[in-house]
Parts: sequence; C-alpha cells; structure tokens
Amino acid sequence: MTQAEIKLCSLLLREHFGEIVERVGTLLVRAGAQPLRMLVGDTGLSLEQCVLLQHNLATFQLPKRGGVEYEARAERVLRVLRYPRYIYAAKTLYGDTGELLVEELLLNGKMTMSAAVRKVADRLTETMEDGRTMDYADVSSTFVRLADTHLVQRCPLLPETPQGPPGPAPTLVLDEKEMYTVPRLNLSGRGKRRRSCEEEEEGEPRAKKQKPPPEDDGIYWQVNLERFHQHFRDQAIVSAVANRMDQTSSEIVRTMLRMSEVTTASGAPYTQPLSSNEIFRSLPAGYNISKQVLDQYLTLLADDPVRTPPPSGVSWTGLFTPFLTPLSFFFPPPPRFGSRCARIFRLLLRKKHLEQKQVEDFAMIPAKEAKEMLYRMLSENFVALQEIPKTPDHAPSRTFYLYTVNVPASARMLLHRCYKSVANLMERRQFETKENKRLLEKSQRVEAILASMQATGAEAAQLQEIEEMITAPERQQLENLKRNVNKLDASENQVDETIFVLESFIHSTIRKP
Repeated sequence: MTQAEIKLCSLLLREHFGEIVERVGTLLVRAGAQPLRMLVGDTGLSLEQCVLLQHNLATFQLPKRGGVEYEARAERVLRVLRYPRYIYAAKTLYGDTGELLVEELLLNGKMTMSAAVRKVADRLTETMEDGRTMDYADVSSTFVRLADTHLVQRCPLLPETPQGPPGPAPTLVLDEKEMYTVPRLNLSGRGKRRRSCEEEEEGEPRAKKQKPPPEDDGIYWQVNLERFHQHFRDQAIVSAVANRMDQTSSEIVRTMLRMSEVTTASGAPYTQPLSSNEIFRSLPAGYNISKQVLDQYLTLLADDPVRTPPPSGVSWTGLFTPFLTPLSFFFPPPPRFGSRCARIFRLLLRKKHLEQKQVEDFAMIPAKEAKEMLYRMLSENFVALQEIPKTPDHAPSRTFYLYTVNVPASARMLLHRCYKSVANLMERRQFETKENKRLLEKSQRVEAILASMQATGAEAAQLQEIEEMITAPERQQLENLKRNVNKLDASENQVDETIFVLESFIHSTIRKP
C-alpha cells in the first residue's frame, strides 16, 4: 500500500473507532499479518483486534508454522469512507426503514435479524408522533427485501458438526445457497419508546427476567458492499448512456441491468444474455415504444463505438466497464491544467499516438503553447513519450517521438492523489472542530438546557434568556464553522465518487486478459 492509503486508513480508524483501534489497525496495515503476541508487544494493548474482526476490517489465518495470525483488510477500511453513500442508497431504494437497517448493520458490523429489526423499530417509534408505534412485521418485510436484492448477506458460521480436534482458531464456513435465505421468525410486537428518568423513578423496580435466546441465535448478517458497488456502477452506466444518447436509451439499459442484477456477479464485465423479447416485456409501463423501435435502439447501442463487442445471435448483453471507461474517466481538471490541456488529453485518448505536430494540427493550438502543455503534462506523468527509431543507432534526427496516454498508470496516479486529498480534507475538518471545541461544547450545553426546559413547559422569556447565553459573535462563529464543515464533508463525498470510478476502471483493466 502507498503512504497515502495507510494515512487515510489511520484517519478513518481513529475517527470511527478511537485511538486504541487505530493503533492496532495501522500496525496491521503497515506490517501485514501478525500474531497476537507481536501485536501486544508492539502496541502495548490487548484484544482490541476484536473490534476490527467484528466490523470485517481484519481477518485471521492459520499459518503452516502454527498459531494464529491477524491481518488487516486495508481495502475494507477504506470503504468506511463510503458508509454515508451506502446508507443514502438504502434510503432511496427502501425508505427510512431500509436506511436504518443498513445503518445499524454498518455501525455494529454484524447483527442477527431479530436484533436489527427490534432496534430499528424502536428508533422509528421514537420519531413517530401521536403515540404511534412501528410494527416489527413491517421492518422485517423490509429486511427480507434487502436480502432478496442481495444488499445484505449472511456471515460465515461455525460448522454444526466439527471435523477433527478443535484447533487454535475456528474454521468458518458459508453455504452459498443459504447466503441470502432469511430465517422464518415469529417477530410479533411493536417498537418501544425510551422511558424518561422520572418514569423510571416512579415505576417500581422489577426483577430482570432471563430472556430465552432468539430463534435466529448464531445467524448473523452483514452489509454486502460489493452489491452496493454494483448498484452505483449501474447508476453510472445509465447516466452515461443518457448523456451520450437520450432518456429512452438509458431506460432500456436500466431495464437490462435491473433484469440481471441478482443473477450477474458484481465483478462480471457483462450481464446475462437477454433476448429482445424479454427486454420488451420488462420495460416500464410509461415507455410505450413498439418492438420495432426497441430493436432499433438495441442496434444503436450495439453499434456505438463506446461499446466494443457486438451482440451474439438474438441475445443482447449490457456491457459494464466500457461504458464507464471512456465517458466517466477523470480527466485533468481545467483549474489545474486548463481547458486546452484537457482537449489535448482527450485527443490523445482518442487517437492513441500522435506526434507533436499532429497534436498542434488536430487540437488547433499554436505550436509554442502545445509544446508547453505537452511538456507540462509529461512532467506530471499524465502523458508519456514513446520513441520509435528508424535506424538501430537511435539517432534523434531519425526517430519518431509519439505522445500517448498510459491510461491505467494515469488512473492509479489520480487514485493516489484522491487518497491524499481525502486525508487532507479529514485533517482540515478535524482541525476546524478542535479549534472550536469549547464553543461547540457550550452550544451543546445550551441546547440541552433548552430541550429540558421546553419539556417542562418553561415560559418564552426564560427560554430567550437561555438562548442569549450564546452571544451574537459566537453564533456567527458557529454558523461559519457549520458551513465550513459541511463543505468539507461534501468535498469528501465528491472525491469518493471519483475514487469509485477510478477503482472500477483499474479493476476492469486487471480482469482483462
């Protein structure tokens, strides 16, 4: 891993899990697989890797020499940055209930279905008015829909019949057939509200009854991040087709992707083959197009230069990565290199290899400016220079110098810069919060006092007196802090979208033979 990735992993672990987990996780990321005694000796801590295991941020293995070694999953740690996007996608697809279910699973790492349903039902009940409550059955049905679309999946379990003597670490197994099978549970009841302190004091203390284990005890669930990535990629493909062609073409592609979203592996470059008749029957009711028009659109999609392979027979396959690569690739931004540099970069992407004179002619840029721009991008490793000698002596006067773009290398370089950018944004946000720590604590205390006084029915004059504890300059400072932190959060999300596109492109190039 690069230093930028290690630094970002360290910042994410510290922000979400605290300093202790950050020390253990960073050591595992830097040093690789380590036994427990080495972790304790190097960090002076003990058993904190359990938090990493609970959240799938680390794994264990049994080396041949014996013992147990723990290893950090650095790629999984970097996915913590994308948690808000997963939660928002669940909210878009399945409403508030789906949002809270995914949020609880991400916050806890692993949960049983019954625990997640009860927790979400209680949280939804807290937000309801007029004494209404949330039924467990409604939350359970949303959980089933999440499992049916593979957005959540079962965790590996201990085998029911262990083979051989027990080893130093358990061997977990996962039945792929049962990965998305929801157990049949008798979840009857409704969400409960938290009791206030006064109600607890008035109520008589009751002896705690020992609850029997839940029906799904031992069956834990986790969020399927790869399935969310597939959803994000499908959205990017549909958006790219809409920008390049029209809305009808994008809806046809959306239908093809939706038809095969569960049957196609998340890393597959193609969907399952689909006949034009199947696509026609699955189109949304609002698109009243004839079968002949659909065939014309499919032919147009197949003949588009962005889409490399032609259809086979009477089937049509929606291609994933070729839509993302040319249309969504992150070009050098105009504020850094200028619009003319971006024009030259796109020209080299399209033409593959060009001499300097050809770049000047095709891009319609004066020779001096084109030369400066090419050398500037060459120094930044955005373009490469390839020498093709006419003679074996490699004499400069008898050598062609062709400019080209090494797209995978450029993507990796941009990805590295994105990691550095996110780390800088996080450090800046933490600095802003630390500088205004006292003011934030004062604001929280005032808000807590106001909430308690409003609950007891205080008069407006008393509430106004409490609000005046924060002066006008302090309110202005709080507004500026909130605005700056919101900008930094939005910038982190935007950079993460770019990281997703670049990672998708790099993984697609690795899979190609």
